[in-house]
Amino acid sequence: MNAVSVIIPTYNRSDLVLQAVTSVLEQTFKDMEILVVDDGSTDGTADKLEPFSAKIRLLRHERTRGVSAARNTGIVASSAPLIAFLDSDDRWLPGKLDAQVRFFREHAGAVACQTREIWIRRGRRVNPARRHIKPSGDIFEASLERCLVSPSAVMIRRSLFDEVGLFDEDMPVCEDYDLWLRISSRYPIHLIDEDLLVREGGRPDQLSAFGPGMDRYRIRSLVRLLKRGPLTEVQERAARRELARKCRIYGQGCLKRGREEEGRYYLEIPGLAALGEPVPPVPFHE
Repeated sequence: MNAVSVIIPTYNRSDLVLQAVTSVLEQTFKDMEILVVDDGSTDGTADKLEPFSAKIRLLRHERTRGVSAARNTGIVASSAPLIAFLDSDDRWLPGKLDAQVRFFREHAGAVACQTREIWIRRGRRVNPARRHIKPSGDIFEASLERCLVSPSAVMIRRSLFDEVGLFDEDMPVCEDYDLWLRISSRYPIHLIDEDLLVREGGRPDQLSAFGPGMDRYRIRSLVRLLKRGPLTEVQERAARRELARKCRIYGQGCLKRGREEEGRYYLEIPGLAALGEPVPPVPFHE
C-alpha cells in the first residue's frame, strides 16, 4: 500500500492537467498513487494523458458531475492512509508531499495540514490580501467568513472522511468551504509555513468566477452545520452571527436589485434557523 493517494479532478483542461501531473511526478516523495478523475471532458484529456498511463490511474465520468463528485470518486477509489488533492490548474513545488508526510509522522494526532501558496495573476506573482492569509490550528471561527483552506494545499488522513463525510455533490461551488467547516469544527487544521503550492488565477473556468451568488451556498452550508453539528456553544454562537451577517448582506443585495421574494426569503433565514424550522437549500437562482 502506498503512503499517499494524490487525487486530481479535471474537466476540459487537457493542457493544464499535464502540468499538474508532472508536478506530482517531480515530487521528492515517491511512495504514492496518482488518481486523475476526468469529469466527462470533451477536449481529448484521456488522449493527452496516455503517455502517463503507466504512472497514473485514470478514472472517467461518462457525464460531467462536478468537482465534488470527481474528488469523491477519487477518494472512494484510493487506498492510502493519507490523501492529497491537486486541482488540475495548480501545481506543486517538489518538496510539498515530503513536508506534509514528515509533519504527520512527527504529529501522530494531527488529521489535516496545508501549506502556504504562491499566487500568480496574469503571469506575475501577487501577495494575498491580509484576509486570505492562512491561520493554523483552531481555524473554525476564522473560516466562517470565507474559505481559508486550499484543496490543492491540504493533506488529510483518509479516516477523517468516515467521520465527517465526503464533499457535498449538490454544491456546484463552495464545496470546499462546506467540508473544511465540518472538519475544523472538530479538529485543528495545521499550517506548514512554506510556499509549496503554485496557484494561477483569473481564468473564466475557475469556480471563483461564480461571483456574488456563491454566498447562497455558504448560507446553505451554515444552516446545515447548525442543524447537524456537533458544535460547541462558542462555535454555534459564531456560526449564527456569521449566518445572520451573510443573510443580511445577500438579502439586502437582492432587494436592491428588485428580487424582492428572494431578498425577503434570505432575510428570514436566521430567525428560522434559530427556531429549528426547515430551510430549503438554495431555492433561488440568478
